[in-house]
Amino acid sequence: MTPTTDQTAELNLEANSLSNTPPKPEGKRPMFYEFKPEETIKAKHGTELRCKTWEAEAALRMLENNLDPAVSLVYDELIVYGGAGRAARNWKEYQTIVKTLKELEADETMLVQSGKAVGVLKTWPHAPRVLIANSNIVPAWSTQEYFDELDKMGLMMYGQMTAGSWIYIATQGILQGTYETFAAMADKHFGGSLRGTITLTAGLGGMSGAQPLAVTMNDGVCLVIEPIDERVKQKVREGYVDEQARDLTHALELCEQAKADGKGWSVGLTGNAATVLPRLLELGFDAEIVTDQTSAHDLMDYIPEGEIGEVLALKTANPEEFKKQALASIVKHVEAILEMQKRGTIAVDYGNNLRGQAEKGGLNVRDEAGQFLYPGFVPGYIRPLFCEGKGPFRWAALSGDPQDILRIDRALLETFPDNKLLARWIEKAQAKVPFIGLPARVCWLGYGEREKFGLVINDLVARGEVSAPIVIGRDHLDCGSVASPNRETEGMKDGSDAVADWPLLNALANCASGADWVSLHNGGGVGIGNSTHSGMVIVATGTPEKAERLRRVLTTDPGMGIFRHADAGYELAQDVARERGAKIPGLPM
Repeated sequence: MTPTTDQTAELNLEANSLSNTPPKPEGKRPMFYEFKPEETIKAKHGTELRCKTWEAEAALRMLENNLDPAVSLVYDELIVYGGAGRAARNWKEYQTIVKTLKELEADETMLVQSGKAVGVLKTWPHAPRVLIANSNIVPAWSTQEYFDELDKMGLMMYGQMTAGSWIYIATQGILQGTYETFAAMADKHFGGSLRGTITLTAGLGGMSGAQPLAVTMNDGVCLVIEPIDERVKQKVREGYVDEQARDLTHALELCEQAKADGKGWSVGLTGNAATVLPRLLELGFDAEIVTDQTSAHDLMDYIPEGEIGEVLALKTANPEEFKKQALASIVKHVEAILEMQKRGTIAVDYGNNLRGQAEKGGLNVRDEAGQFLYPGFVPGYIRPLFCEGKGPFRWAALSGDPQDILRIDRALLETFPDNKLLARWIEKAQAKVPFIGLPARVCWLGYGEREKFGLVINDLVARGEVSAPIVIGRDHLDCGSVASPNRETEGMKDGSDAVADWPLLNALANCASGADWVSLHNGGGVGIGNSTHSGMVIVATGTPEKAERLRRVLTTDPGMGIFRHADAGYELAQDVARERGAKIPGLPM
């Protein structure tokens, strides 16, 4: 049965400020709903400032954009994406953050501790206006269980990656990285195109729509399984999924026909991966690729098998039993992936800690050398890009005008005329990627390229060719900003998978270089205790002073990726350092 709004209050994708204010369930975090704004939060458009600087105004608009019901996953609880990734600790602290941003002077810096403004410092005009730390716990205490206790007491929030650093841009945020991954898979396994192949995956939450669209942008067919029916419908409405199947038989018919026709097409199926994947094995269904992007880093966010209304009722009534059942379902899910791999399907983990959770459930997911039986997408396909300082560089139009993004698209193609993959991405993004919330674009650019294009954007603002300043940021999933042994830093050449010094240095270096807000988080993507990562944002205001800061920040930030991978012994990163002038002590030039 399809869940009703009442049955899935915490998963209501259409939530807004007019929805009923839910009481605080026993054992859940305090939300202070009496401070919730009467009007639905949406980012302000245009050139009128409510803050004293464009930098503070940009932070406010991006915070609002994260919470726009068209962007956020669970508006009532300030949850943006990724299970429980929030933009502010509760509604009271949201109001305090907004008030502080509006009062912040041009030489002051607001400190935000896990979604709560805790101090304002007198600094410098070129210092960050906002410094953010989310979910960070002393390592020996950094467990999901301890975090949950702090969360219930109202002392902490989960920032995910870009939810708590206010630079989330909806599903598009990871879309090009996903597109790049599937393009790399096409090059490695299928002669350069996914045409005539089927990719099987699961999950259609806030970020997960990237996979079906990325597959079709590479001309493949994608079958994606999602237990919440409304999420399937939403992704069809947004254009991330082409069609919703009536049932499994219908889904397979649609996929096989699209495969035979050689067209890119995606099919959403309401169901549970732990149920559907074993059934596909029984039917002898052969996908060319199998992956997953369910929310699995926290067992409370992975939906176990069963009738959906009963499962969600169990989540509230008996969380421990819910987690037990979720773990059992994850084991079944991964068992099916491993069996598909044995039968010849290419299996790849997409970084949600599904393999790690299955291992906790008692499943053997590693070979005799201790390596995962199927690789993560970074060591499997993306690491060479990281060695070049490439990663998900993104920008958003504070004006709210889509024409500003289209003007920057043109400038991007003019700046890098020989980059055919980039041109193909922009063409497909313009045709297929909807603007949700503030218009935005993401693009993978490397060391030297980000600096160059940041200055182009600043010049467009200075000349009035875009109508307001442009926010420039990135995902925390980047070449030199994250330590995550089950994802970005899995299988490092020198064994330094869990060394977290690099994201700490990244945050410090971005502060020293003049970023406008900098963040440092624990647990994004793979769960509390499993990652450390940092974020950076800088606003192109069109001034000469900002041009200098853009030059420094957009060299420093991807440069950390060169440093990190060169230090780990990757010859490609060492060569890039020599060719592009990155200074690394001890590296022969």
